[in-house]
Amino acid sequence: MRQIVLDTETTGLNPRTGDRIIEIGCVELMNRRLTGKNFHRYINPERDSEEGALAVHGLTTEFLRDKPKFAEIFAELREFVSGAEIIIHNAPFDLGFLDAEYKLLGHGPFVGDVSGVIDTLVQAKEMYPGKRNSLDALCDRYGISNAHRTLHGALLDSELLAEVYLAMTRGQNSFSIDLGADESDAGGGGEVLALAPLAEIIVRVANEEELAEHEAALTVLDKEVRGQCIWHQAPAQPTENQD
Repeated sequence: MRQIVLDTETTGLNPRTGDRIIEIGCVELMNRRLTGKNFHRYINPERDSEEGALAVHGLTTEFLRDKPKFAEIFAELREFVSGAEIIIHNAPFDLGFLDAEYKLLGHGPFVGDVSGVIDTLVQAKEMYPGKRNSLDALCDRYGISNAHRTLHGALLDSELLAEVYLAMTRGQNSFSIDLGADESDAGGGGEVLALAPLAEIIVRVANEEELAEHEAALTVLDKEVRGQCIWHQAPAQPTENQD
């Protein structure tokens, strides 16, 4: 399966008020493996970036002035993403800008060229409700180094997101080691991992002081329930068969 991890940088937050794409980065995955084939372009938006956006990506008007316009990289982008499943963090944002650029060129929406879109932000919120699920937060959660990410960059962010996505969905992999064999081989191209023996289970017995503290806590519970809490109740004795 061919997947493309995609990210954009923009002049601002709203394409409906004229903000434009200034950078696009794509990283290719084939059967959940990075292929090393990427697509990366800086784009002249023909306008200045808003101050807040500039602080995020650092791409100045002067730097972008001699870069190609979106219309000049449009055909290359369509060819690169054609038929692939697209992976984006906070997909509505990037898709909104891509659709706006496509519309300016008289073309239909971006999703018309691809097989589908996965939003990793939606996935992360389902997996970690109530937690921070930004790209930086997910990198920290999965132990992926983002120390070199001082500013946002479309290609760098796509590379980080690719690692995050693979970590988030690792349970989909089979427990096998790919030995590089042809997929048509009868063995399936992998070797099953042997189960490692369980480590010794260490039981730490409570000392007298800890037992006393536990008993005091149970006594407080007894008072609160005005009776005997379940941890003070003796276990039910099995009844003998009367038959």
